[in-house]
Amino acid sequence: MARRGQSSETVSSDKLHAKFRAHLRANVGVAAIILGVSLGIGMAGYHFYADLQWIDAFLNASMILSGMGPLHNPTSTAGKVFAGLYALYSGFAVLAIAAIMFAPIIHRIFHRLHVADSELEQKAGERTDAKPEAKRRKKR
Repeated sequence: MARRGQSSETVSSDKLHAKFRAHLRANVGVAAIILGVSLGIGMAGYHFYADLQWIDAFLNASMILSGMGPLHNPTSTAGKVFAGLYALYSGFAVLAIAAIMFAPIIHRIFHRLHVADSELEQKAGERTDAKPEAKRRKKR
């Protein structure tokens, strides 16, 4: 129901905005959890394998996770192996976190451009349905 002075279009628009904000909050929350877990793994690895103090382990893990590069070079073999594996993981983690955070925004842009999910599904269905029709025409 529309409130006094509001059209039903405004109310549905408000619901869409609320749904978008909820989706954005959920995705940012998931991204923050992934970031926190990744940072925790890096800190623990640098502390136990590279023999860094916790604050130095935090600094090194956060610098690698942000793409800036390490500050302390590990001297032990285990520390070097961990640093290499964590650096590889961090590259993928940054991409995944960015994708999770920006997915609702990109989805909203597609809706603004009137690229609806149903249109995409319909176009995909037309492509798959076109082949059987062509086969039927050939049989005639």
